[in-house]
Amino acid sequence: MIHYRTPVEIELIRKSALMVGDALAEAAKMLKPGITTIQVDSRIEQFIRDNGGFPSFKNYQNTYPFATCISVNDAVVHGFPTNNVIKEGDIVSVDVGVFMNGYHGDSAYTFIIGSTTDEIRNLLRITKESLYKGIEKAVHGNRVGDISFAIQDYTEKQHGYGVVRELVGHGIGRNLHEDPQIPNYGKRGTGAKLKEGTVIAIEPMINLGTKDVFHDEDGWTIRTADGKPSAHYEHDVCVKKGKADILSSFVAIEAAEKANTNLDASYY
Repeated sequence: MIHYRTPVEIELIRKSALMVGDALAEAAKMLKPGITTIQVDSRIEQFIRDNGGFPSFKNYQNTYPFATCISVNDAVVHGFPTNNVIKEGDIVSVDVGVFMNGYHGDSAYTFIIGSTTDEIRNLLRITKESLYKGIEKAVHGNRVGDISFAIQDYTEKQHGYGVVRELVGHGIGRNLHEDPQIPNYGKRGTGAKLKEGTVIAIEPMINLGTKDVFHDEDGWTIRTADGKPSAHYEHDVCVKKGKADILSSFVAIEAAEKANTNLDASYY
């Protein structure tokens, strides 16, 4: 069932989504070689709780034990925070959810630790750009397939990257995952019709190599089949007439990323 949110509900979702951006900015401030992803997870959870929210991922389906998903290098999504040390040249995707005032927000961002290759910088840049290509199509009267096609065409057809099929974006609101599903691949003019007031999380998951993935032995982490890096960006978006309303924000994240000399923000 697809929900159509009232203006009041949309603003409550926006508050949760903006807190996610602020939490991701906390990650951007502290990421550096030598830090562990469990330290990042701990800081983000504390930040969310201190600001009146609850981490949406904590005990998700009564099984996920962390407040965040932190995926390093070939981990696409759902990476477990661990005591493994982040190294120079790693790429780190941080995915966070916040539940507050009865509604969820959900956003993700990928960071480069130190210096890396142009090949990886381009992967992140194109993946981030593809998110906005998809958002451009999230308008009243279009269909889900228009969003999906825009992302796939830009990343796979124009740049030769692998678009993950097994994982998709989703509706969001009172529940973290709602209808409709938003694949990152598809045909224009297909899928559910988009109507004003629908709130969706659009999240390209794009691999440098093959589109194929597998589950790690922890049962949650998704990795690329060829071991090559993957990038992930996510915004919460409300479908509107004419132009989509982006409810989450990367502004604080990007400012913190640029200020942290341990991060490479030269790809955009």
